[in-house]
Amino acid sequence: MNKLFLSLTLLLAVISLQAQTKKTTTTHTTAKPTQTHAPQLLKTEKDSASYALGISVGQSLVAQNLSNINTELFVKGLKEITQKQKVALTDAQVMNIITAYAAKMQELKTQENIAAGKKFLEANGKRPGVVTLPDGLQYEVLKTGTDTTKPTLNDKVTCHYHGTLIDGTVFDSSVDRGEPATFPLNGVIKGWQEALQLMTVGSKWKIYLPSDLAYGNRGAGDKIGPGATLVFTVELLGIQH
Repeated sequence: MNKLFLSLTLLLAVISLQAQTKKTTTTHTTAKPTQTHAPQLLKTEKDSASYALGISVGQSLVAQNLSNINTELFVKGLKEITQKQKVALTDAQVMNIITAYAAKMQELKTQENIAAGKKFLEANGKRPGVVTLPDGLQYEVLKTGTDTTKPTLNDKVTCHYHGTLIDGTVFDSSVDRGEPATFPLNGVIKGWQEALQLMTVGSKWKIYLPSDLAYGNRGAGDKIGPGATLVFTVELLGIQH
């Protein structure tokens, strides 16, 4: 994160906070806020741009686990910078504080996700038809293929898949796109490597991956948080040796 990016983020965030304040006031005085607040709030092109930028920055803060902040002090710092007033921290202190806080929030979110995943897998493993392997991977067979061929790590596989978080949030799906995916088996996450080597062509499984068999504590993209347990429905369509 460089200084320019930080300054832009902070500037956009204060616009977001100001817009949200206006929105809150309107919703308290309007019977149907979802239908009437937008025309009152967004009177000009500048208003619309400000609100849109605020939404975008707010989404970014949430995605980075940085939404748990003191908004009053947040706005105070922003105003002091934008109004060219004296601030209480040096640039170095700003970066050190943000880096440390971001790391702390990341760790808290990681532990929260790991705990939720563990609870989910413990309950899921008790369901009929669910098999739990020694490393924690769980699967249930939805359809057994008529072909006896299984892939190895050196093969490419063609699959249809549908991936969700444990709350059902979809993060990726070849099924929704309407086109299967082909990829080297040794190039995907560990849980996929393990499960697919147990499957025969034509089989369809539902697999449940603890975070250490998925994306670990780093997460992936905007939807897969650190320490997240993942659920995939996978159909093995073909193998390329």
